[in-house]
Amino acid sequence: MGRGRSISARWRDAAGPGDRPRSLYLHVPFCARRCSYCDFAVQATSEAPTRAWLDAVVAELRLRRDEEGWDAPLALDTVYVGGGTPSLLDAGAMAELRERLAPHAAWNDGAEWTCEANPESFTPAVAGAWREAGVNRVSLGAQSFHAPTLRWMGRLHGVDGPARAVMAARGAGLHNLSVDLIFGLPERLGRDWGADLELALALEPEHVSLYGLTAEVGAPLGRWVREGKEALADEDRYADEYLLAHRTLTGAGFEHYEVSNFGLAGRRSRHNFAYWTGVPYAALGPGAHSFHPPLRRWNVRGWDAYREALAAGRLPVEDEERVDEETAGLEGAWLGLRTDLGHPVSGAAERRLASLWEAQGWARVADGVVRLTAEGWLRLDRLAVEMASAAEHPAPALQG
Repeated sequence: MGRGRSISARWRDAAGPGDRPRSLYLHVPFCARRCSYCDFAVQATSEAPTRAWLDAVVAELRLRRDEEGWDAPLALDTVYVGGGTPSLLDAGAMAELRERLAPHAAWNDGAEWTCEANPESFTPAVAGAWREAGVNRVSLGAQSFHAPTLRWMGRLHGVDGPARAVMAARGAGLHNLSVDLIFGLPERLGRDWGADLELALALEPEHVSLYGLTAEVGAPLGRWVREGKEALADEDRYADEYLLAHRTLTGAGFEHYEVSNFGLAGRRSRHNFAYWTGVPYAALGPGAHSFHPPLRRWNVRGWDAYREALAAGRLPVEDEERVDEETAGLEGAWLGLRTDLGHPVSGAAERRLASLWEAQGWARVADGVVRLTAEGWLRLDRLAVEMASAAEHPAPALQG
């Protein structure tokens, strides 16, 4: 058996074709306005159709359960409602969601239930209703505290919006908050990244997620960059901002546990670890991606097309792919290296490669596991390819 095969086997150790998902993602495709950088499956609306969304996701899970032959409701350890803007739904939507999904999926005791929110729509009424329903983690889309940057992004909450949202959460008894920030913005905006980090820390969140700005093809920003109307941060400034965030947040007591995520002790995102460790997860809603090793599938992105498929009694699947051994080897390396769990190195070529990374300051090696540093995470994609190649083709990796 080749080394590449053993990598994919390690990646799949926690799951097999007969395993049922214990994590569920639900996509809410509605936003008050599409942000300049956004290429997600969303549509702008002044009022989110809560009843129609609930009907649709419940219908999808019922069809999925019939297709899979699950003879009992899924037992869920994590639930994540993302978007889009889940806080645009009616305040009682989460309680109704849980009740209506009960025949098909049940929350285990101690389950982590995360909902994403935008500050302008996360009111005390929404916060209280979510807490009453059982939501115990909120991911807040702050992105920046710089007024010109927020206007450029198309964000609606203003500079003081995140603080008001945090007050609403704390007042409702929600004590596990994550704050999202975007770095690598156009220099001309004049955003002070260090100041934004300090303002985020002043909110006293339990978790911080960072997103490096990219010009997605389908987003307005992608068009601006193609037309030469906008320029993203160059590689040096991108790296400098990323490393500043690492120093600032770890200096404040956060664990940099994944390439883009920082959590206080005991506050890591359990749901996201399902994605990063290769276990099965179910997903509902327009554009949602699910994984049942070795099969990955994704839904149609349009809200209307999604509803039409369900109304016709069909699963709204756009396409699917079967993860082969070569892809599993690369994804196993990439997923392992992206968290502080690291990636096991057992072959001579892998050990040599890990030692070279360690000498460069990109990794640390201990007890047969290589873990990337912040400097290494800046090179994650390239290093994952190198590790997978070393495992698949050990002889060439030893040369030189």
